[in-house]
Amino acid sequence: MGWVTVAAYALCALMAGVVARRAPFARAGFRRERLFWAGLALLMGFLAVNKQLDLQSFLTALGRCDARLQGWYEIRRPVQRAFIILLLTFTVLGGAALAWVMRHALKRIWPALLGLVLVVGYVLVRAVSFHHMDALINTRLLDVRLKSVFELSGLVLILWGAWRMLRRAGP
Repeated sequence: MGWVTVAAYALCALMAGVVARRAPFARAGFRRERLFWAGLALLMGFLAVNKQLDLQSFLTALGRCDARLQGWYEIRRPVQRAFIILLLTFTVLGGAALAWVMRHALKRIWPALLGLVLVVGYVLVRAVSFHHMDALINTRLLDVRLKSVFELSGLVLILWGAWRMLRRAGP
């Protein structure tokens, strides 16, 4: 499933890049929309590379070592829980702020924006690596891990949003 996810991130990066380049953003009011798609392409490209390099595991190990050195590793659960709540709050508020900034284009970009919020929320929570959260996302549903469902559903929404934009742009 890892390679499928890497391919999905790469495809999202490619599609978002194509939208940023080809969609009809001629008027000045569409500058934000072009920036949204270009930023989404860069982020998806980074996450494709990250999926292969597993940088969040490095950050998790670094945090674990730091907690041990500072002597609070044994009481890490409340800190992790608070950090997850903070990250999820940040993700939702960031998504809401981006929706506000992009409110004039929301009708066109909402699937990609929703997909972005899902992917970013998943990646941030996954990076914290809280044991109970890991147990939840590693649960299998019809022989597929929930983490794949969470991550891929966001990527599918981004792809759908890009496809809608390209379909509007024409040949």
